Amino acid sequence: MVVRDAANRARIAEIAGGQPWIAQAPVFIAVIADLYKTGLGVEKAGAEQVIQRSLEAIVSAVSDAGIALATLMIAARAFGLGIVPIGGIRRDPQGMIDLLGLPPNTFPVAGAVFGYVAEEAPQKPRMPIESFRHEERYHPELLKSAIDTYDQTLQEYWQRIGRADGLTWSANMAQHYSTFSRRIRAIAQEQGFTIEV
Repeated sequence: MVVRDAANRARIAEIAGGQPWIAQAPVFIAVIADLYKTGLGVEKAGAEQVIQRSLEAIVSAVSDAGIALATLMIAARAFGLGIVPIGGIRRDPQGMIDLLGLPPNTFPVAGAVFGYVAEEAPQKPRMPIESFRHEERYHPELLKSAIDTYDQTLQEYWQRIGRADGLTWSANMAQHYSTFSRRIRAIAQEQGFTIEV
């Protein structure tokens, strides 16, 4: 869903936890897991859609949303646009559902802001390739040292750019992954996504 309206982008910035670049960029695109449309097709064919009640549907819809987001980002960069991916819209999925008027069997997965870059930002270092690329088999023995190295690299990066609030990768993961929100599950269920089979 393409959002250009300034008031709507400002609201999305709030929903995403106060990310000002959402309101500043001229365009925000929300990527939606959409099983509403498929339900219309199934209904037209004289059947009842039930896939939204399975884990397979959730995995498939979110995977498709990720592919769509990645494709949008690559295309934008090819046209000389800057992008910032935004996962924070899931902080308040009901707010996004209400703002965008999403029907049942849809869910806001992620999004991105698009625009021309006013000022190049320093490139944040990436995790070493050995931490996510594996040959033939998964190699857990490589991960601890890769994480240690990346934590040190990020600390140096944050110091270099003057960000006293910058976290190591491990601390950031602990902040986000040591708890989970039951609200997302409840809202997803209200939208029609359940796991029955």
